Amino acid sequence: MEEDDVTIREQNFHSQVREYIICFLLFAVLYIVSYFIITRYKRKSDDHEDEDAVVNRISLYLCTFTLAVSGGAVFLLPFSIISNEILLSFPKNYYIQWLNGSLIHGLWNLVSLFSNLCLFVLMPFAYFFLESEGFAGSKKGIKARILETFVMLFLLALLILGIVWVASALTDNDAASMESLYDLWEFYLPYLYSCISLMGGLLLLMCTPVGLSRMFTIMGQLLVKPTILEDLDEQIYCIHLQEEALQRRLNGSSSNTYFRGSSTQQLNKELDNIRNQRNKLERRKKASGWEKNLLYPIVMLILLAGTTISVLMVAFNILYLLVDETAMPKGSTDRGIGNTSLSTFGLAQAVLEIILMFYLMVSSVVGFYSLRVFEGLTPRNDDTTMTTIIGCCVSILVLSSALPVMSRTLGITRFDLLGDFGRFNWLGNFYIVLSYNLLFAVVTTLCLVRKFTSAVREELLKALGLDKLQLSNSPTDPESGKLSANGHQKTL
Repeated sequence: MEEDDVTIREQNFHSQVREYIICFLLFAVLYIVSYFIITRYKRKSDDHEDEDAVVNRISLYLCTFTLAVSGGAVFLLPFSIISNEILLSFPKNYYIQWLNGSLIHGLWNLVSLFSNLCLFVLMPFAYFFLESEGFAGSKKGIKARILETFVMLFLLALLILGIVWVASALTDNDAASMESLYDLWEFYLPYLYSCISLMGGLLLLMCTPVGLSRMFTIMGQLLVKPTILEDLDEQIYCIHLQEEALQRRLNGSSSNTYFRGSSTQQLNKELDNIRNQRNKLERRKKASGWEKNLLYPIVMLILLAGTTISVLMVAFNILYLLVDETAMPKGSTDRGIGNTSLSTFGLAQAVLEIILMFYLMVSSVVGFYSLRVFEGLTPRNDDTTMTTIIGCCVSILVLSSALPVMSRTLGITRFDLLGDFGRFNWLGNFYIVLSYNLLFAVVTTLCLVRKFTSAVREELLKALGLDKLQLSNSPTDPESGKLSANGHQKTL
């Protein structure tokens, strides 16, 4: 009997060690990839080692950790879905015995824990540490900046907890809930993270439809469009004439002191725009036939199919919500995995769900940076400050943490949320979940209709003569800034 107990304890010990090693390896890969991504966009600093360099390095490591956690949150639900299908297909395979319910639940709990840690501790610390200089009258140095950072973190924690306490007191006047509010770990932090997850879900709801329509524009810029009834040689010749005329005007203005200043800068901008147009036309001319006539339509059809399938799945989920209570998103405490398939068509549907999740995540990031409110956070190669990187990491963390919840709420997958992700208060509210699905379907449809009817609207404006009014009122419109072959600006 004692030998059996020892054997069971040894098995549990080895299982835990194996899970820790797997989690460490997965996170190490995400950390390395995140480090290369951030260093690609981070502004290059001097090699001189000083106090600011140390602070920037510490902030860089914290941002890398946060971005790695965001990547873990993105891969969390797809990894769980594909693991469930693999265990169903190979239940007795010796080489996949490490893939079990305990590992999956452990990953969900770790991602939830690290998301809270990054959002409420590490990222505020990185920002305050980067902006701190030490208290007035104290000796300058790293210790003074750390002290100021901890004081600011303490004050911020008091402010946030006070706001949450007041918000919970206004929404629920029950005395029992007021008493449980003093339990920081059991009620306060889960309630706060539930509010953050709701904000992340609303941010995804705002960014994803915009990103889905924006993806068509981005792919149209990256790929070569088919050449239909266009003479590229003539367009390149006209662009060359415009470029030469602008160059002559620029040379004349540089020799004349009267035209120096803002006029020279304007001419340089126009010259850069002309050169960009020439490079695009030359790229279209050099592109192969299959790239112009086959690749572009295929990619556009894939994007259209992915968006259409997403909207249809959300529409079916709305019907399920109205007739079946099991369609409501919920958490699961079942430690077993691989018992039943949650996809009607098995592995094929599971792969489709995973592809749609990644597609929605990429679209949400594209839509986030396409919004005018967040344009200032757009990273630039080798020219992004640490403050901007911190803002980007926080934004991506909020979006990625809300991705599993949004995927389950919209009915993209039937895989139940595990760990703390399934304990959010608002997931049990039928009206919130139904409104979320309706808003996503309606807003996404409107964005796509607006996108695909823009060409028709432009033609109607041209037919009515209203396009001239818009061009004359918009000095930044590219058509109004074109120059003729003799170097004079076109007038409408």
